[in-house]
Amino acid sequence: MNTTTAPGAPLNVTLVVGSNRHGRFGPVVADWLLAHLRERPDFAVQVVDVAETAALPTTLKPDPEATAALAEITPKLALADAFVVLTPEYNHSFPAGLKNLIDWHFTEWQAKPVALASYGGLAGGLRAVEHLRQVFAELHAVTLRDTVSFYNAGGSFDDDGTLKDPTAPDAAAKLMLDRLEWWGQALREARERRPYGS
Repeated sequence: MNTTTAPGAPLNVTLVVGSNRHGRFGPVVADWLLAHLRERPDFAVQVVDVAETAALPTTLKPDPEATAALAEITPKLALADAFVVLTPEYNHSFPAGLKNLIDWHFTEWQAKPVALASYGGLAGGLRAVEHLRQVFAELHAVTLRDTVSFYNAGGSFDDDGTLKDPTAPDAAAKLMLDRLEWWGQALREARERRPYGS
């Protein structure tokens, strides 16, 4: 059923936190991203954390635990008009838990924009971002050119999770989120006029 969003309604943006590794640094970067997302009145923000999706098996075979986990996750993805996906880089790519979360869904990603943020060592997670672009293209999502990345991420934030030098990252986040708002509005309007795939 096709629904129409009230004019001026905020975009529903889901932040996907892509790491579930023990001792992960992701929550520090996620908190920084959330601060930028939540200061924008044009966004209504939800979070899906891969660390909370351990019940999803890698076999893609529904079982009671997977069904319960999906009941929490899938509505947040389905409701989204746009996504911000935060990924670390593990062995030149993105984590298996993030791929599993993505693979459990299909229509939830379609005809929606995906902003990509990353962190890592010298490459800042950008190799993981490039792999994610291929995956989201297959899912009929639109990835944004503009990204936010942190090389030597652990050294970029102090012990309180505050950026030591926010100038460049803050500017990059603003540009990325401005682009996300444009694409999110444009694709939401397009889906309302004509459901994707029809």
